[in-house]
Amino acid sequence: MTPHSLDAAAALPEANGYLTPERLMIRDLARDFVRDEVLPVANRLDPEKGDIPRELIDKMGDLGFFGILIPQELGGLGLGAFEYCLVAEELARGWMSVASIIARGNNFYRSIPGSPEERQEKARKMAAGRYLGAAALSEPNTGSDLSGVSCRARRDGDDWVITGNKYWCTFADGADFINVLCRIDDPDAPPDAKAGTISVAVEKPRGQLPQGVTGSPIPKIGYFGWKTWELHFDGVRAPYRTPTSEADGSGRGYQVAAAGLGIARAHTAARAIGLARGALEDAMVYAKERVQFGQPISDFQAIRFKIATMATEIEAARQLMYHVCTELDEGRPARVEISMVKLFASEMAERVTSEALQIFGGAGYTTLYPIERYWRDARLTKIFEGTSEIQQRIIADQLLGKPSRRGSN
Repeated sequence: MTPHSLDAAAALPEANGYLTPERLMIRDLARDFVRDEVLPVANRLDPEKGDIPRELIDKMGDLGFFGILIPQELGGLGLGAFEYCLVAEELARGWMSVASIIARGNNFYRSIPGSPEERQEKARKMAAGRYLGAAALSEPNTGSDLSGVSCRARRDGDDWVITGNKYWCTFADGADFINVLCRIDDPDAPPDAKAGTISVAVEKPRGQLPQGVTGSPIPKIGYFGWKTWELHFDGVRAPYRTPTSEADGSGRGYQVAAAGLGIARAHTAARAIGLARGALEDAMVYAKERVQFGQPISDFQAIRFKIATMATEIEAARQLMYHVCTELDEGRPARVEISMVKLFASEMAERVTSEALQIFGGAGYTTLYPIERYWRDARLTKIFEGTSEIQQRIIADQLLGKPSRRGSN
């Protein structure tokens, strides 16, 4: 028995007010791809902690998944946050890491290093999944508060020279370049001055770490399909004139990184919804096939009520995500709504995947079924791209105003 039935989604309501024929076509393309390509690979490789095959990445590139947000003149589809999150939900229903890797194109095209001509050429490759990025933001002692980074970038002629440690850099080996958030090491600044920050793009051969960088994969309990790294930069050189330093100005790397979290958090909500939906659909199939006391457990009211509640919570999160994506695509910041959907969807995903595992009973606590994959990965959505507590802080500050003494809470 294989409890994978994407057709179970047909029983759930659709938000046709948002889903135009074009969007339905995009969604169904991604849904078919997940059924035919992603799920078989995820079910085989996730238990082995194997990496996403390059062949699968290339197929995603051929379908345009890496270029949804990239303008058409740069080889992308020129679509919006709505289509991006629509595809991400479908991909996460199969394997969250596959839903995540598309960000290594869509969210990185503005920070491609090189001359304007080189950036245009690389952007076209990025839209096809052939040139992808990674981000080194956090550090061993710096997580949610990125303004406290201590990794240093020192100007030396036409280069930045980077020294320091980074943590939680996913895809550091597989990417073609890494954006490294650094504090500017300025010898002319007063001793008591807090130097600004900058994001420096470091190009490298795919499959390797940059020259001068050592590191090791972090042992994770989930989010398999690619490696997440701890990195040490020892005098790593990168050209001074990167897109981020030219367009954003030295000293504003933290602000630029924070500004990019909006669509990233909507993307996380989409991934959380996809995980929850995968768990629900598998639980529905299992409940109809699992017979106890002479009848399918789907006949028991306790199971039926669980499934009804799970489906309702998923749809509520999806509707909020659709609203947030619409706000973003119409040029409104929606900062609080972004935090709300990230908070609600990630918390929902942990509840729903846990309830789905409960429906599986003891079978759910094995690696014989993919339900444990959805459960493990859902837990991460409450942490990355800003923890649930960070989202609550943003929402509360909007509702109540900032506390008089921020350091006291």
